[in-house]
Amino acid sequence: MRTYQELFKVPEFAPLLAATAAHVAALTASGLALGTLVYDVTGSPLLAALGMFGPKLAQMIGASVLLSAADRQPPRAATVGLALFFAVATAALALPGLSVGAIFVILSVQGMAGSVGGGVRYGLLTEILPAEGYLLGRSVLNICAGSLQICGYALGGVLVNVLTPRGALLTGAALYVVAAAVARIGLTRRPPRAKGRPSASETWRTNARLWAAKPRRRVYLALWVPNGLVVGCESLFVSYAPRHAGFLFAFTAVGMLAGDTLTGRFLPGHWRDRFGAPPLLLLLATPYLIFVLHPPLPVALAAVTVGSIGFSANLLLQERLMSLVPSELKGHAFGLHSSGMFTMQGVAAAVARGIAQLTSPATAMTVMAAASVAVTLVLAPGLRRMGPVAGGVPAGADIGRELTGTGKGLKPTDTA
Repeated sequence: MRTYQELFKVPEFAPLLAATAAHVAALTASGLALGTLVYDVTGSPLLAALGMFGPKLAQMIGASVLLSAADRQPPRAATVGLALFFAVATAALALPGLSVGAIFVILSVQGMAGSVGGGVRYGLLTEILPAEGYLLGRSVLNICAGSLQICGYALGGVLVNVLTPRGALLTGAALYVVAAAVARIGLTRRPPRAKGRPSASETWRTNARLWAAKPRRRVYLALWVPNGLVVGCESLFVSYAPRHAGFLFAFTAVGMLAGDTLTGRFLPGHWRDRFGAPPLLLLLATPYLIFVLHPPLPVALAAVTVGSIGFSANLLLQERLMSLVPSELKGHAFGLHSSGMFTMQGVAAAVARGIAQLTSPATAMTVMAAASVAVTLVLAPGLRRMGPVAGGVPAGADIGRELTGTGKGLKPTDTA
């Protein structure tokens, strides 16, 4: 499956894409509205930023406690239920007189639920599409999400001005209802991928099982750390170029969309198998080293555009992760990936701002980019040693020695 025409012939892909699009649009528009509302009430830029991005930081808590539910609930029912939960929670945030403390309690619960939502959504994608179509399908979801984040912020800005922040929040709640309706109508009922009841203890055991195997551990580190450090660079755009930060963010988005398109649709399979993700991870960070020279705006825009193409390394790493995870754990595995990624991005942004406070934004961006290059070079040999995926089992996976953390032995085929 290498063409968009083949992809959209799969009956359930379009409904999943539409439901994801409505969810991202709702999340983006309501996040901007909430940040504005919190700032209006408190006058605090820090609390406003936490209002917009705090739920992402709470995802790691959800990944530690709730993530086992991603594979132990029927995917369609879980998708619909989570969308309706977000609709109710977002509508509650619009209630007049709601205290700031109550707002952040609701946001924390939303963030924890979001960790399960990512696992459900991307685990379902592996069931809807054949293995050879995952890369293309995930690239389309990424392109859609990136485009809607740009449009969502614009829509959110208009709604905040026209309808007030509370009106924009109610619009976001309505979009979540749309996502639930599309999922209910367009997706087929499926049984859970794994048996048993979800629990915190099961989540911990499965996290330990996923982390125990070296091939998976390398992939998780490659998914979380190099791009997280580069997001730390991006977090300094405003302080680096206050008058031109919007251009830097816009050109970054263009590079990301181009990378997802080129890698998902046009990168030949033998190149993916031979070189893997390390070259793209190096492309991601290396252009940011130029910021040590305080380049003029056109050069800076070219650097962030070219560098952001490297974010498409995540597609190759996700494809690799899919081949290393048994089918009953795919939702949990992808939920752990997304939660860890958001957490690392938040940590890297905080570190970058701390370095910038002590030195300068340009120096901090250079340090974060250099760290990303160094981490990639350390991880690259292990990623390459895994070799091409043949029949779903990568060379060097060493799957027979994996520690499961459950006290039960696994057949080699269970961990590939």
